[in-house]
Amino acid sequence: MTRYVVDANVGIKWFLPEIHSEAAGRLPLLNASLHVPAFFHLELGNVLCKRIRRHELAPEEGDAILKELQRVPLQKHSNERLLNPAFALALQTKRSLYDCLYLALAEAIDGQVVTADRKLCESLAGSRYGKRMLWVEDL
Repeated sequence: MTRYVVDANVGIKWFLPEIHSEAAGRLPLLNASLHVPAFFHLELGNVLCKRIRRHELAPEEGDAILKELQRVPLQKHSNERLLNPAFALALQTKRSLYDCLYLALAEAIDGQVVTADRKLCESLAGSRYGKRMLWVEDL
């Protein structure tokens, strides 16, 4: 079975209409296991809070999205287990520690990070980690 690590910028597209939402919506329909670092839910919650503060989303909608997120079959992985490898990757790749938590998880499970962050994908494309990255539209 294929293993995908879901980047938060893809996960939020399951609930909010944005560019690449259609492609992101295909991910849960695939015959694949979906994995996330534990902080994934916090990152999505932060996006929802920002949208609510900017009056792009009602608080009730944000609450409903958080509840729906709990029903998505995601395999959560401990941040603590990923921290040291992610830290080393962040120093090596010059990417954020947050981005590298996803990459460290992909390395640990022999999977790919599905992302809608074009800059992240392109920055790693020429490296040994390029094979770990999957642009959301390439699903």
